[in-house]
Formats: sequence, C-alpha cells, structure tokens
Amino acid sequence: MTDLYPPADDRELLREAAAAHTAATRQVEAFLRRLPEVPDPADVTEYANLLSREDRARSERDAAADAAGLMIGSMEPDQG
Repeated sequence: MTDLYPPADDRELLREAAAAHTAATRQVEAFLRRLPEVPDPADVTEYANLLSREDRARSERDAAADAAGLMIGSMEPDQG
C-alpha cells in the first residue's frame, strides 16, 4: 500500500526551502524599498546578487516540492 503523504522529512525540507525562498524574496523587497531614485552601479550589482539568491532558493524549493511528491509540471500555457 502506498502512503498518501510523503515522509515527514521531505515535508520538513520543503517547509524549510519555502521559508528560505520567502526570506530571499523579502530581501529583494527590502532592497527595492530603500533603492535610491537613481541607482548606482553598486545598487545594480546588489540587485543582481539578490535576484540570483532568490532564484537559487526557488530552485531549491521546487526540488524539495518534487521530492515531497508535489510535481506540477509546467505552468506555462500550451502554445498551439
């Protein structure tokens, strides 16, 4: 018989990955709230680093979701 729910370890890893993604997204938001009207090169670099961190966190969250049995496939609309 197959269990209806993934093991607790997979769910906990998913929760942790989701929390890390949320934190990364909040860091982007905080940066954008303090962004000056005219960004300088350091601002652009910081933004790029924050987006990269957020993207990695999302990838880790998606991988944890897959491991927990929450594979959803593509969310892109069908072209045709």
